[in-house]
Amino acid sequence: MSMLLSTADYERAAVRRLPRCVHGFVLGGTEDGASLRENRRAFEDWQFVPRGLNDVSQRHTRVRLWDAEYAMPVGLAPTGLAALVAHDGDLALARAAQAAGVPFVISGSSSVPLEELMQAAPGSWYQAYFPGDRERIARILQRLRAAQVRTLVVTMDTCVAANRENNARLDFNIPFRLTPRLLLDGVLHPRWSLGVLLRSLATRGVPRFANLYEEIGTPITVEPPQGFRTGRDRLTWDDMAWLRQCWSGRLVIKGVLHPQDAQRAVDIGADALIVSNHGGRQLDGTVAPLHALPAIAQEVGGRVPVLLDGGIRRGTDVLKALALGARFVFVGRPTLCGLAMGGAEGARAVLALLQQEIERDLALLGCDEPGAVHADLLRPHPRAGGPWAGR
Repeated sequence: MSMLLSTADYERAAVRRLPRCVHGFVLGGTEDGASLRENRRAFEDWQFVPRGLNDVSQRHTRVRLWDAEYAMPVGLAPTGLAALVAHDGDLALARAAQAAGVPFVISGSSSVPLEELMQAAPGSWYQAYFPGDRERIARILQRLRAAQVRTLVVTMDTCVAANRENNARLDFNIPFRLTPRLLLDGVLHPRWSLGVLLRSLATRGVPRFANLYEEIGTPITVEPPQGFRTGRDRLTWDDMAWLRQCWSGRLVIKGVLHPQDAQRAVDIGADALIVSNHGGRQLDGTVAPLHALPAIAQEVGGRVPVLLDGGIRRGTDVLKALALGARFVFVGRPTLCGLAMGGAEGARAVLALLQQEIERDLALLGCDEPGAVHADLLRPHPRAGGPWAGR
């Protein structure tokens, strides 16, 4: 990994190492990939206006969020089925986050039981795909309390399954079915087949959706009795208000893109919100989170932290998000690519790379800490139009 100098290097290397169906799942979007592309391109719509001759000799990347201090304003986004990228992938990501001093968000569609992940990385957050059934939600909350989860992230943009044509073209479907093409894919990638697939089968068996429900779920090869998304299309803001009354820990609403939804999240008592379009993996053609961020930050007005995920690949991306109103950002695909190349060590290397870039870029921007990055250090690119420009 010593020759991998950027997150893009890790992505190219992971594509070579992983079977097509796996890297297609990890790196792909939905339908035409418009949201996925826009998430990255949005960062090009903003230019830095750095300040010079500031004393930045004591600079640092640390930030505080609620009652915790983190090593940098970057956390690990919830990423499902990490067990297909590396053996015990979720556990490796949790350990990498713990070592890096940043938050890890447990995915509801992860394979290692959340109780084990909480032991590996105390203070981890949990991201829920709640069914539209308050009795079942209450039972899931009981499990979270027993595991000492304090921060609950509710995803609001998965009411139905996305149209992920790219996965279907590669025979990657859930429930998972072995096909001749998948068998050939495994044969052509023996390192993955031996080090990930066979090792996982030998130690934990077929990966399961361990954290979707109040109990360990079915293997990914079996449709669960209650379905994967049963009732999600019934969830409303009334359910979120009820959830706020039931849950005494922190409540974060993820998937906010509209200022009015940001206002509703604050009104029901959310402790933070995450501006996100699910990494371009749900509704295609959505606004990029970076473009949605200024209006949402203005609407929230500092009452709760505004967080962001989607398209972060560089330290400069992190600082642009902070300048436009984010308190914190999350990455998913870069750390999965690091995971593919070196397990926990690979994911940790990606986080270290981002921290080094942030530290360097802060100095070049004329700032000594992330909290010193403000909107006056950015301007819209002359070619960029749209309602976000200049905000």
